[in-house]
Amino acid sequence: MAGLQEAGKLGISAFEETEPVELRTPEDAQAVILAAYRQVLGNEYLMQSERLVGPESLLTQGNISVRDFVRAIAQSELYRQKFLYPNFHVRFIELNFKHLLGRAPYDQSEIAYHLDVYTSQGYEAEIDSYLASDEYQQSFGNNVVPYHRDFQVDHPGSRAIGFSRLLQLYRGYANSDRSQGQKQPKLTWEVARNLATPISAPASGSLSGAVGGSRGDVYRIRLLKAASSNSAVVRRTVTEVVVAYDQLTNKLQQLNRSGSKVLSVTSV
Repeated sequence: MAGLQEAGKLGISAFEETEPVELRTPEDAQAVILAAYRQVLGNEYLMQSERLVGPESLLTQGNISVRDFVRAIAQSELYRQKFLYPNFHVRFIELNFKHLLGRAPYDQSEIAYHLDVYTSQGYEAEIDSYLASDEYQQSFGNNVVPYHRDFQVDHPGSRAIGFSRLLQLYRGYANSDRSQGQKQPKLTWEVARNLATPISAPASGSLSGAVGGSRGDVYRIRLLKAASSNSAVVRRTVTEVVVAYDQLTNKLQQLNRSGSKVLSVTSV
């Protein structure tokens, strides 16, 4: 899995050090169950009495797929209590993107679409709209537990802006979505204006992986540069640029518009 060379500074090293969890044999079932709970419930602590015994049994016996088990969690009363009832609708949708597709919303049209699905077709249709999507199928299929994909910025369909957006929703491996106490949406301002949140390292000593930073920081962007429109040869080359903290967001947007693919962002 490609990603940041200094992922620890951004609180995402756990995703650099582990591979996606996949159900290959019956012996994988318990690891899949735990990984699915952790992902879909936003790293929330789960009491034994809250576990979905029926769906767990069906998965262990091979009667349902990992995708079906993810659906059972996301459509459960447990998920509604944790993420639907306490939150504004747009915050709920932000969390659905994070939990089920492993990324943040990219633009306002995505949020508007899911708001319409929820209000016109209901809760279960909103959950199914992620799980039945081509994006879910191409990213996870039937047997891979969803994971935070946009921390690896070279996967098919990724956008440079997704990295900073996901960092806004993610507050560290030791944190959970509910412990943040955030009931209102986090990305309203950025999404409405099609802007990216500045990327910066977590504050010193932070256990939560919260995103902070200073203007003195310098970052190295490694990228696959788009081929020149004036060139007769279609060739993409890997290159690096160094930018200051306060120029990072604009530079990432510029590279995205030019068709270049960001491979990594590291603190210098």
